[in-house]
Amino acid sequence: MNDPGAQGLRHHGDAEIRDAGRGLLDLAVNVRAGTPPRWLRERIADSLGGLAAYPDGRAARAAVAWRHGVAPERVLLTAGAAEAFVLLARLPGVGRPVVVHPQFTEPEAALRDAGHRVRRVLLRAADGFRLDPAAVPEDADLVVVGNPTNPTSVLHPAAQLTALARPGRLLVVDEAFMDAVPGEPEALAGRDGVPGLVVLRSLTKTWGLAGLRVGYLLAEPDTVAALERTQPLWPVSAPALVAAEACMAPGALAEAAGAARAVAADRAHLVGRLGELADLGVRAVAPAAAPFLLLRCPRAEAVRLRLRELGVAVRRGDTFPGLGADWLRIAVRSPAVTDTFTAALRTALAEAARTRP
Repeated sequence: MNDPGAQGLRHHGDAEIRDAGRGLLDLAVNVRAGTPPRWLRERIADSLGGLAAYPDGRAARAAVAWRHGVAPERVLLTAGAAEAFVLLARLPGVGRPVVVHPQFTEPEAALRDAGHRVRRVLLRAADGFRLDPAAVPEDADLVVVGNPTNPTSVLHPAAQLTALARPGRLLVVDEAFMDAVPGEPEALAGRDGVPGLVVLRSLTKTWGLAGLRVGYLLAEPDTVAALERTQPLWPVSAPALVAAEACMAPGALAEAAGAARAVAADRAHLVGRLGELADLGVRAVAPAAAPFLLLRCPRAEAVRLRLRELGVAVRRGDTFPGLGADWLRIAVRSPAVTDTFTAALRTALAEAARTRP
């Protein structure tokens, strides 16, 4: 199993399209294509006239609370979900953190940066990367798991996640991609009665706001208050607050639900096309629930580099703990883009097979 050090944990999909990767067909970054929508861009642009005033997060906080049916005291707005991981890592009293891998690597990187020794629970490909709650050490006082998980696209049952909750333990569930799952059937956002539950959400993926840096977490009021004390003043910009409020409106939620259904259809098309490459050794982790797929294929690194030469960027998998050099992550795109990609992938796979030592 691959064990990237701290440097490897900081590798993300955007690295594939920077510098020499500019202009490549982007299947490396999981932000929905064609976003942000025009109405959202206009709302953000209209907010720029108020930049002289300090940000006031009350309206956005109330909107998030309404969207999830919780009190505003259970909401913390953050400069992207990444800030939330840093705040959690610095929370007093955390001493025995566990991260369930493979998953988004920023939680472990933040914990390491805060001086923690991080224990890993590695889910296995042979088990479909499914979670076994019994594998998590009983003495863990902070457990981090993604749902649906990046990069595996696995959606864990809510009951398995809540089985990890304990008095005296923070259970951190990263739901950054949950709004891309039609109906959000396993969501824990807004759930009552789960001790120590912390749910993270992001506006980056569905709404295309990676550059604006806005997200939020939902937790018990005491946890929110403790995390808020570690934040600087005015951590979320006024335009980001406007975006957060706008994306919680009923019309925006309906649009997001439609986008989730479209992603599911596009993912089914991608799965079908990849099935045509099974004779070349390609296997996708299934069932998949997120706007990306995790692929296992022979000579994946050579294939990834050849794809770049063919004009396509995909995300390497070996920087995720628990994965090796034969894994790639692929963003779900439109059927036309998928057809272009799979044609290039067939070429890259065939060439890799011919040059195999």
